[in-house]
Amino acid sequence: MTALRLLGPKGLPCAQFLRPQLSASICSSSVLNIETRAAPADEPRPLLYSFWSSSCSWRVRIALTLKNVPYDIQATDLLRTGEDHVYTDKYRKVNPMQTVPSLQIDGHTLCDSVAIMHYLEETRPTVPLLPQDVIKRAKVREIVELICASIQPLQNRSVLEHVGNEQSLVWAQHWITRGFQALECVLAGSAGKYCVGDELSMADVCLVPQVLNARRYKVDLTPYPNIVRLDHELQSLPAFKSCHPHQQTDCPPKFAGK
Repeated sequence: MTALRLLGPKGLPCAQFLRPQLSASICSSSVLNIETRAAPADEPRPLLYSFWSSSCSWRVRIALTLKNVPYDIQATDLLRTGEDHVYTDKYRKVNPMQTVPSLQIDGHTLCDSVAIMHYLEETRPTVPLLPQDVIKRAKVREIVELICASIQPLQNRSVLEHVGNEQSLVWAQHWITRGFQALECVLAGSAGKYCVGDELSMADVCLVPQVLNARRYKVDLTPYPNIVRLDHELQSLPAFKSCHPHQQTDCPPKFAGK
């Protein structure tokens, strides 16, 4: 009820009512019921269900590494059948959508890469992946959604299987190209050293895996100089290198270490 009263009478800007109520205590994690914590020494390490070539899994590996969160990986196959395949009754209990990644952490299981990144940001904010500036923060979220909602799902493996082998490459190239045209324009206004200014953020974590997908589907990247520059800059960072698909234990030998 208090929140409703704070909206105030018609005609008065909402900010005039909200601003006097905001303080460091109101913005604190305790008031927001967000527990900022470090895991006790005897608590199990986070367990990430990951597939080596999954761009969504790669995002979470990068985020965990940037935030200095030790974790273990349970390789979970998207392609071959077997005990550790996503389409098992056992894994359905972990992730009802039977996709990767899934992260077991702090006694909970989270099953979406963006949700996982936000949880890590809220519980382990020491190494931030969202800027403090509200406009930059919104811009990071814009880029994350552009990649994670408007590009990657349309060229996801399950979608391409439904499209069929004959059309899958053309389909993937079409939607990645369409998305990259928009992304290039956004980055032209937001980028500094990284996607939004000079701070590493969730936007960077999402960009690099999507660029690899574009190369996998033979998309011409010449029209996207900002995307190419940022990808080159980010791929030189240790966290991005160590989390690369070709560095994963479940990576096939023909790709491993390349």
